[in-house]
Amino acid sequence: MFTRKIKLKSLNDHITCPLCHGYLIDATTVTECLHTFCKSCLVKYLEEHNTCPTCKIVIHQSHPTQYIGHDRTMQDIVYKLVPGLQEAELRRQREFYWKRGLELPGDPKGEANGDEFLCKKPRREESAEEEDCDYHRNDEQVSVCLECHGGKLRNLKRKWIRCSSQATVLHLKKFLAKKLNLPSFNELDILCNEEILGKDHTLKFVVVTRWRFKKSPLLLHYRPKMELL
Repeated sequence: MFTRKIKLKSLNDHITCPLCHGYLIDATTVTECLHTFCKSCLVKYLEEHNTCPTCKIVIHQSHPTQYIGHDRTMQDIVYKLVPGLQEAELRRQREFYWKRGLELPGDPKGEANGDEFLCKKPRREESAEEEDCDYHRNDEQVSVCLECHGGKLRNLKRKWIRCSSQATVLHLKKFLAKKLNLPSFNELDILCNEEILGKDHTLKFVVVTRWRFKKSPLLLHYRPKMELL
């Protein structure tokens, strides 16, 4: 099987921040146009502007920072493509907090003190910490109403839910599959305004693009997946 190697520099335009020209750190995407930047770069830029730095589309007249979201998928891609970037960023964060006598958020006490900020946590400790943390506690929340479309599936006993705006349509599919006792979440379609939603759309994106001028809650319908011939 033929394998073609691709040089990292050929991908740089896709994984670097247009503002600082470095590799994306804490990748954050504008929901209006889907352009991505480092979070710190974008937030600083939006202190004086309300448009996207790349395409100049108006994000929001008065509160542009409410229409940006963390792009976990892009950040994972960057960390996988660039060797050592994630470890180097963690060291920089620990050094920053240690020099100011502060604890690194998410670090156990003493982890970031002295020379230990240069050491990477054992993988087992990282996994245990990730399980204990609630990464969506401070997220913007979205109220959602889930209703059955067409009557081929049963209605939920509790159709009203409230969840993070960063939750995706895929999360809702998995939730519905569990509640409806379906063998696979792939057997479901979720619709908004009679339009099938992509599984990677966040609820924030759906609200902004399809429910912006309508009252809460966001109304979504679910139905058995339709096979296209």
